[in-house]
Amino acid sequence: MTDQNTGAATPVVLVTGPSGAGRSTAINVLEDLEFESIDNLPLHLLPRLLDGPGLDRPLALGVDTRNRDFSTAALRELVERLGRQEGAELTVLYLDCDRNVLLRRFSETRRRHPLAPAESPEIGVERDLDLMAPIRELADILIDTSDLNVHQLRAEIERWFAAAGSNRLAVSVQSFSYKRGLPRGIDMVFDCRFLSNPYWNKNLRALDGRDPNVAAHIRQDTRFTPFFDRVVDLTRLLLPAYQEEGKSHLSIAFGCTGGQHRSVFLAETLAKALADDGQQVSIRHREL
Repeated sequence: MTDQNTGAATPVVLVTGPSGAGRSTAINVLEDLEFESIDNLPLHLLPRLLDGPGLDRPLALGVDTRNRDFSTAALRELVERLGRQEGAELTVLYLDCDRNVLLRRFSETRRRHPLAPAESPEIGVERDLDLMAPIRELADILIDTSDLNVHQLRAEIERWFAAAGSNRLAVSVQSFSYKRGLPRGIDMVFDCRFLSNPYWNKNLRALDGRDPNVAAHIRQDTRFTPFFDRVVDLTRLLLPAYQEEGKSHLSIAFGCTGGQHRSVFLAETLAKALADDGQQVSIRHREL
């Protein structure tokens, strides 16, 4: 599936998350950004939709536990299939929210929870979060809406996805642990397990890569500066090329043994360098 006007891959955004986290708002914002929006289509029909004629604009697909044929396994399989879809550039947008905030939202609106229509909202929220937990791990972009109002969520969605209709590239920098495997949908991966590990310093073990003491420990490794300088130079070289290809989102990940110290520090440091360059950057630490 390609853009009929340009021949470039068509952006496809799968919007998901627990009920009450803001999925409907996100779909509406994407529609305002000239996405074609389709909400709550049965999962088994989505592949047929994408196998059809090419689209002339980006596509936003809303999916959550209210879908008629929803199951965690089916949604995971759909994400994997869409990720392999030729001519489509898939982004999984997961809207997360604290369980207490979700409960308050349902209480304030006096809505029944779709997973517990005859029971308490607490039961519905717990069921929903349990079902969606494996999907959360597949997210390319994760937005926590716990402290966001409608206007702030709109601004956050626009910050990420206005790029789909323009030439601006959104960059996501992530950290992860190799023990849990590579994150899904990563474009560039750097292994930093060769750097000195703060874990073996008992004073640093309980801290993470955002702590200045951990940062100082890693910077003392003589291999850090030449490695990081080359990563920054490579990233700066590639970003304009990706933009010219019409790519709207680039994911960069750093991995270490536990995903707590070295990869977190590298992700934070690269994100700051790119932000200082004027790039649109977000950070995600999977293991934190």
